[in-house]
Amino acid sequence: MAFGDLTLLRFHHVIVFLLLFQSHRGQLQVIGPSQPVVALVGDDVTLPCRLEPATDASDMRLEWARPDLSPGFVYVRAKGQERVAHRQPSYRGRTSVSIDRLKDGDVSLKLATVKVSDEGTYRCLFPELGRAAFINLIVGAASSPVVQKTKDSSGLVLQCESTGWYPEPEVFWLDGEGNLLSAGPTETVRGPDDLYTVSSRVTVEKRHSNSFTCRVQQNSTNQTRETLIHVPADSITVQSSSHSNWIIFIVSSVCIIISIILTMKCFFSCWHTDIVKRWRRRRRKRRAETELEPQSKQEDQNDSVKNERESLSGPKKQLKEQEESEKGCEGEEQEQQL
Repeated sequence: MAFGDLTLLRFHHVIVFLLLFQSHRGQLQVIGPSQPVVALVGDDVTLPCRLEPATDASDMRLEWARPDLSPGFVYVRAKGQERVAHRQPSYRGRTSVSIDRLKDGDVSLKLATVKVSDEGTYRCLFPELGRAAFINLIVGAASSPVVQKTKDSSGLVLQCESTGWYPEPEVFWLDGEGNLLSAGPTETVRGPDDLYTVSSRVTVEKRHSNSFTCRVQQNSTNQTRETLIHVPADSITVQSSSHSNWIIFIVSSVCIIISIILTMKCFFSCWHTDIVKRWRRRRRKRRAETELEPQSKQEDQNDSVKNERESLSGPKKQLKEQEESEKGCEGEEQEQQL
């Protein structure tokens, strides 16, 4: 075979190889997980991403990024080397891929020491293929609750507190049979590290079992922590007695207050009735005095006229008697003269 024919044959093989390679790339898919990835704060997590069919990605450009950040790159690889330029500062030193698995098309990202701020959507992109996969990372944090016993005016109280949760969890109280207990509202505080502290209180009563459980759970991260506590029966009994005494005291106080109110109402009613009666008597007396006043004035006038008449009739009577006395004397003198 001539040299020229051999060169032409090799060139033909190269062309066929390139065409087959380009055709193969056109069929490549970037595959990510169908479900969100859950990781706990402080743990290491792997975000799955691979080429399918399996293809060597050692020399291909690979970009891992968070579209919601700026700059958004968390890991970049090109021409077989890791590129650190334009990488998000919070991810420096915490992201990597397995060099050995790149040959099999596995480009999964390993994220070390997960933080709450790492939660979000990640993009696994091959710019040369124009294909990408999106992976949703959910970050959680959990810790076991601590239960303490206290006493107050209402009796025996159990206090449950748990710190370092993310996202915000729920708190439940259960008795020894697994029944939910009625507790007060859960108190929630969010710290500067974005982690939540939750606490809850419950007043316990005497039941078939003296065991109580504080359960803290977060559904989105599928995290649950529980703490079981045993309470002595005599403690609960004292609490129940105190509780009953407190109820009796309240009921007695209410009865006394009602009695006082009724007594005051009766007193004011009687007082009002007495005032009305007095007012009516005064009114009748004034009316009678008003009716008798003209008659009294008339009698006074009559008495005055009578007195005047009597005063005038006195001198007249004396004059008359004097005249009669004089006439008698004159008659006696005449008789003596005769």
